Amino acid sequence: MRSRAIAAILVFLLGVMLFTAGCAKGPGTEPYVVGGIFSITGPASYLGEPERNTMEMLVEAINAAGGIKGHPLKAVIYDDEGDVTKARLHAEKLITKDGAVAIIGPSITPASMTVLEITQKAQMPLISCAAAAGITMPVKDRFWTFKTAQTDQMAVERIYQYCKKNGISKVALITVSSAFGVAGKAQLLAQAPQYGMEIVGQEVFADKDTDMTPQLTKIRSLPAQAVICWGVGPAPALVAKNMKQLGFTIPLIQSHGAASQKFIELAGDAGDGIILPAGKLAVFAQLPDTDPQKAVCKEYADKYQAKFKGAPVSSFGGYAYDAMKMLTQALDQAGKDKAKIRTALEGVKNYVGVSGVFNMTPADHNGLTPAAFVMVKIEKGHFKLID
Repeated sequence: MRSRAIAAILVFLLGVMLFTAGCAKGPGTEPYVVGGIFSITGPASYLGEPERNTMEMLVEAINAAGGIKGHPLKAVIYDDEGDVTKARLHAEKLITKDGAVAIIGPSITPASMTVLEITQKAQMPLISCAAAAGITMPVKDRFWTFKTAQTDQMAVERIYQYCKKNGISKVALITVSSAFGVAGKAQLLAQAPQYGMEIVGQEVFADKDTDMTPQLTKIRSLPAQAVICWGVGPAPALVAKNMKQLGFTIPLIQSHGAASQKFIELAGDAGDGIILPAGKLAVFAQLPDTDPQKAVCKEYADKYQAKFKGAPVSSFGGYAYDAMKMLTQALDQAGKDKAKIRTALEGVKNYVGVSGVFNMTPADHNGLTPAAFVMVKIEKGHFKLID
């Protein structure tokens, strides 16, 4: 009798254990897998590294707070090294093997354009951190694609507004040969007439070029009142150094691809005086207290620098911050249903982020205006708000 009682107790306890284990693995605690594809190493690492860091920081904070309605987040992040083929392979793996419900990234335009071909077919929500307007336009062909970076179209608008305001009407262009440079150049040429700008010269460089003096020597002989450089990575910093070596006295205007402390480090003394459009994060302490982004930028900067021991924040990390925040809202509304996540992202309204105030619509999967950019000048190793 006693042995039967003991056996019954053991069976009961085993049942409780199995029930508890089943609950622990039940749908209420199933993790949501969020993919990330960033250029963590390679020429564009100063974009991808802060994006990776930011995504990991937010996932850790969300999980520490209990996840999303009991679901922890699992970040699966890959480094594409700035290589479009690797970006494509990573996207395929996230979709077919890792079980991602959405993907954030890539960091650069060429990789984003490649990845969105995969995610569109797979009906996977993608939130790019790259700049080209073509990443989300036309929306009918980019139904599953969103982006948090301000567009090259907006950057050109702000540059030309600045030029017109300061009496600059003749400019020479020097642009990188990648998709980012091609898209930027197209915007510079397309918008020039409406701002009364004359393009007096056009030169091109490759992203791995180490000397731009031949192109700049040609530009020096032209009646340009400013040089506009469009690129990312080390090459635009070399343009600044080569212009200084050649004795240029006209302003150098860079694209928003140079809006990071890393660019200032790469350019060194040649960076002083460079003008460029930048997200408000670069100068948030100089913003008026009435600007709604100031508090958001400060919160992100404080958390990032505390987590990564004083490492400088950049607008590029801000793109990942906004992407993760908006995706978190979408997951809270939609669960892991990809179609509902897409719909929730498209319905984002008045989200005050690091990169701007977002208002997504079925016709606009970026949701920003040119007001998301300010014009800054590099002075003694720091960005100064000028417009």
